[in-house]
Amino acid sequence: MRKIMTLITITLLIVPLVSAEFTVSELELTIYRDGYVKVSYQIIPGDYAVQISVPLLGENYENLIVEDENGNPLNFEISGNSVVIYVDDAQLIKLSYYTPDLTSKHGLVWTLNVSSPYPFKIVLPQNAIVVDLSDIPLSISANIISMPPGNQSISYTLGYGVEKASQNWVYYLITSVLVISAVVIGIKLISKRSSKSIKIDREAFLKKMENFDLNDEEKSVLLYILEKGGRASQAEVRNALGLPKTTAWRMFKRLEKQGLVKIIRGRKENWVELRF
Repeated sequence: MRKIMTLITITLLIVPLVSAEFTVSELELTIYRDGYVKVSYQIIPGDYAVQISVPLLGENYENLIVEDENGNPLNFEISGNSVVIYVDDAQLIKLSYYTPDLTSKHGLVWTLNVSSPYPFKIVLPQNAIVVDLSDIPLSISANIISMPPGNQSISYTLGYGVEKASQNWVYYLITSVLVISAVVIGIKLISKRSSKSIKIDREAFLKKMENFDLNDEEKSVLLYILEKGGRASQAEVRNALGLPKTTAWRMFKRLEKQGLVKIIRGRKENWVELRF
């Protein structure tokens, strides 16, 4: 009898660690005009959670980031269609990634299809016009729609597709002007960056590095970016120098705080640029 009671006590102590749950305090889907969707979770782990398994929407994931409430990266691994997150001491977990799998397009109409056990918020592209909803929204504010959990879909157009044919030329004209302007601005930016890269003072930057207490990995990263003209993607630097993702992320943050680099955040990947 005593052995049975001991086993029951041990079981009660272990179960919370194994079956600890988590709460999704926020799930937000930001839709871009090209159909890509940024999925952002805010998760509160259970009191006894050591690791949690969060279902991922879609099958293809880009730029998956897992951080605690202070922006520190957490260890994780992909298991099937879920991400297993090692909680550590996190009180709040922020999970985000990009996926092209949640939207489809037929003619002028885009449709977002989501199956979620949690309520979620949809941020539509600017000027999007909703043409169909699978369920009654929890709330609507401007281009933000809150939906209940379950299998949900929302269909929309990007504004110009629903105008009268006689007015289409206005949109074509505006689009042409915007495209030409974007090209001109892009050429100017490329020229500016090119001229900047040509004027890189290698000796001056090497001398600047001597003023900091840098380890060998940090020196290697800075020298690699310098050889690339002063700018490179984080993924390129990691792959070239064989650095783990978490190690590289912390290193970039340290170098940014020291004023040696600037982290430029992109939609699909981040870039690191030397500061002279």
